[in-house]
Amino acid sequence: MALSKIQTTTGTALPEELGKTLVHEHLLVGFPGWELDARAPKFKRAEAMARAKDQLQELIGLGVSTFVDPCPMDMGRDVEFLAEASQASGMRIICTTGAYFEAQGNTMTFRHLPLEEITDIYIQEVEDGIGETGIKAGAIKIATGLRVVTDYERKLVTAAARAAKATGVPIISHTEGATCGHDQIDIAAGEGLPMGQLLVGHSDGTTDHWYQRSLVERGAFIGFDRFGISLFQSDEVRIANMMKLIEAGHLDKILVSHDSISCWLGRPMPYAPTWDALQAMLPDWRSSHLLKNIVPKLRERGLTERDIDTLLVDNPRRLFSTGLNCC
Repeated sequence: MALSKIQTTTGTALPEELGKTLVHEHLLVGFPGWELDARAPKFKRAEAMARAKDQLQELIGLGVSTFVDPCPMDMGRDVEFLAEASQASGMRIICTTGAYFEAQGNTMTFRHLPLEEITDIYIQEVEDGIGETGIKAGAIKIATGLRVVTDYERKLVTAAARAAKATGVPIISHTEGATCGHDQIDIAAGEGLPMGQLLVGHSDGTTDHWYQRSLVERGAFIGFDRFGISLFQSDEVRIANMMKLIEAGHLDKILVSHDSISCWLGRPMPYAPTWDALQAMLPDWRSSHLLKNIVPKLRERGLTERDIDTLLVDNPRRLFSTGLNCC
């Protein structure tokens, strides 16, 4: 049965309580196998928590109320870290269930488990909580690789769609190289999931406006959610393509964020050997960049305060409320 409220790491919230929301950010990530790297910097939890708290409090000062961390199970997910950061900072944080794509995930167990059991695992983490923590997932993460959806990924996306339909929580996706968005929609729609519950993530990783437009015209939300990552696309191209979508009448289908990572378990591979080196390489890749630098540019392009609220408040609220039985 669909839930009546949104699950957060410290309780529940109504859709209208979310406020300004960043829909795809990370406080803590570790690539599978990070613990095998004896030469990596040792993880210092207290330092990481202080960094995360400072970041979240900066965002609160910029008007953000909700921080969605769709870290998959197999990428160092630590929901107790998220809950502690939420309590220390005052930021509402939503975590997820779900696993990463085959080439970069930890695949042994889910490759062998049947689809029905993976679906039940996702539902359990939403309805009953993650492990012994009592912290419940408020969304489901899916991920597909570059250009081709593997059998493993298809099984997990199908499980996610079934679990999302059963519980009412949204799906937040990773797409590699802004490919396979239509495959994700096809699988989810084939399971009867309303497209208003699906965010096709990282759709800003291409110059192809028509690809982006074709996704929203099927009813899904799309993520312009990697602002600041110039390795994949320039922010100028992101802004230009966003404006084309808005001019075509699709403001209500765009969700914005950065996919930023505050703290790393092990090295921040494959992009740089250390966190400081990564920051030097991508100086704008931080969760405050959108509000400090991108929103003013959107205003210069003609967006009103109402338009900006649609991006940051209304669209996240609709993503998270579509499947709830209270709405």
